Amino acid sequence: MPKQTLQYGNRRNFLKSTSFLAGAAAVSAPYFLRAQGANERINVACIGVGGKGSSDTDSAFRLGGNIVALCDVDSNTLNGKNAALQARAKKENRTFAPKLFSDWRKVFEQLGNTIDAVTISTPDHLHGSVGITALKAGKHVYCQKPLTQTLWEAREMRRLSQIKHNGRLLATQMGNQGSAGDGLRRAIEVIQAGVIGAPQELHVWSNRPVWPQGLERPMGSDPVPSNLDWDLWLGPAKERPFKKDVYHGFNWRGWYDFGTGALGDMACHTVNMPFRAMKLGYPTAIELEVASRIYPETFPLTSRIRFEFPEREGLPPCKFWWYDGNPNPKHGIFSSGNFVNPLRPPAETTQEIVAQRGELPASGCLVIGEKGKLFAADDYGSRFQVVLKGESEFVSGDKHPSCVGVPETLPRSPGHEEEWFEMMKSGRPSFSNFDIAAYLTETILLGCVALRVGVGHKLDWDGPNMRATNEPAAEQFVRRKTRTGWEI
Repeated sequence: MPKQTLQYGNRRNFLKSTSFLAGAAAVSAPYFLRAQGANERINVACIGVGGKGSSDTDSAFRLGGNIVALCDVDSNTLNGKNAALQARAKKENRTFAPKLFSDWRKVFEQLGNTIDAVTISTPDHLHGSVGITALKAGKHVYCQKPLTQTLWEAREMRRLSQIKHNGRLLATQMGNQGSAGDGLRRAIEVIQAGVIGAPQELHVWSNRPVWPQGLERPMGSDPVPSNLDWDLWLGPAKERPFKKDVYHGFNWRGWYDFGTGALGDMACHTVNMPFRAMKLGYPTAIELEVASRIYPETFPLTSRIRFEFPEREGLPPCKFWWYDGNPNPKHGIFSSGNFVNPLRPPAETTQEIVAQRGELPASGCLVIGEKGKLFAADDYGSRFQVVLKGESEFVSGDKHPSCVGVPETLPRSPGHEEEWFEMMKSGRPSFSNFDIAAYLTETILLGCVALRVGVGHKLDWDGPNMRATNEPAAEQFVRRKTRTGWEI
């Protein structure tokens, strides 16, 4: 099997991986990064200000960003966010006069040279379009997870993030907040110190979906609310009629055209720690092993996907299984009342967890090594436990004797969004910059490709060239067929 090189070290040399980006050269862009003084306010445009976008906008404001634009396709959301920040600015005696937009493209057209940075907190299908546009324009970018909806977009975001502007890399950060946690970084140190031995297997399971999926597209259409620009919401996705409470809002996650299912929602959190610790890189094979009923436009209610990784940096080949599905019966309403028991790891794999806790947690991450296991029960990997062979119970990572003496090799964080602002000011890379975040996203999205190709179709994967060497049907899911007028 081919070897891979994926090195994780200090921030200055955080990720050097496959060489397809090594020759990336600077290219001209329509706008260029303004020179930043150490104390100069950073002009930020916030695209998508509802849901997670609301807190992302608040973070940019809290950290001293000068919010020059707010953009959202829903005027109620847009005006509500503007009013809330106006009140906050008045209370803090701060100037706050952003321009309001419904179309993110006009943000760049009208404010291009004045913008330093962009936050992107839209549905998944818009991440790549907005992010690639921003990077080409020489803007710092904070983008919610998953970084993109397609593999090609992730690869392009990563390539563009390596181009220097005014002699410096753009500050980039994906919104997987657990990256800043001491617990996640400590787990990486413990695994890489060899406490559980060379990793052989990885099992990650999620309680998602908590939104409707595993269903057919509803017939007919409903009137588009006056506060929503439906065409802008669709963006690059194929045109379809508006249906109330089906797409707009949180429900888009379960639809192939707009979301990335449980993988996109949670794997950028739950797989973040093991991806780094186990130096996973590109898999050489991916297969949807089993799933609940497959529908043409939505993700299934539960699935199990296997990823196979080759030898890398002296670590042996290993396998990673992803399991999703909600164990709460009330979510059976998403399948017309037919509850589906979620797929989970084999009982013998999780026996210590169940014996100690009385049940398997709704989500978790289990790394199995030659000498023991490391288990994280929370989605961000902030707390972990270790059990070695010959031991009967997991012990907290900060108390297990084998972990206590492991030295700190990774820097600790002042905060996730703080790292992004720090990179804008000093150039010091954030822990989840696009070099690593796009790599993680691309690997995770391969699970979505396997879902689309179908059960039992093992994909022999050529990572650098983004193709399944044995399955031409996978090619259509690597890059979106963009709606006319929305080409990047």
